[in-house]
Amino acid sequence: MDPSSAPHPETPADPGRREFLTKACTVAVGGVATIPPLLGGIAVAFDPVRRPNPSGTGFVRVTRLEALPADGVPRKFTVVSDRVDAWNKFPETPVGAIYLRRISETEIVALHSTCPHAGCFVDYVPGRNHFWCPCHNSAFGVDGSIETVGSPSARGLDGLAVEIRNGNEVWVKFQNFRTGSAEQIPV
Repeated sequence: MDPSSAPHPETPADPGRREFLTKACTVAVGGVATIPPLLGGIAVAFDPVRRPNPSGTGFVRVTRLEALPADGVPRKFTVVSDRVDAWNKFPETPVGAIYLRRISETEIVALHSTCPHAGCFVDYVPGRNHFWCPCHNSAFGVDGSIETVGSPSARGLDGLAVEIRNGNEVWVKFQNFRTGSAEQIPV
């Protein structure tokens, strides 16, 4: 028998099996080593989503009492506030508009400036003393009620909570509502 043709005692019987086990162990150890940094990254990325809303009560200072006419005529104001989403903060940004109407020395009525039908901006028409939606030709009274018979709007203009702070500052709880619904549902 030729000694060179005899099987070498140190050569594995099946080299493919040994190679497979080496690769499987490498993948397993690499996978285990990757999990902690991956979980840490996910926790950091979604941390802002888990934080409570920093806006507090939602009230925004809009104007002073002196800026509102005593005759009850509505006046339009831009609402400026810090806008915050999960990852960004936009300080002092216009977030919407409202109409304020003074009905007594210390009572103010606030109405959202968008039509609850489709979200179009309504205009105050002084000669007719009502709000007008140009998108569907509907009128709303100065109290926000629907005046147009057959109006497609399911509800009147959305009223907003108002507080007078520090004697003459008008604060409004500004929020948007779902359009096309008969109920006032915050969004």
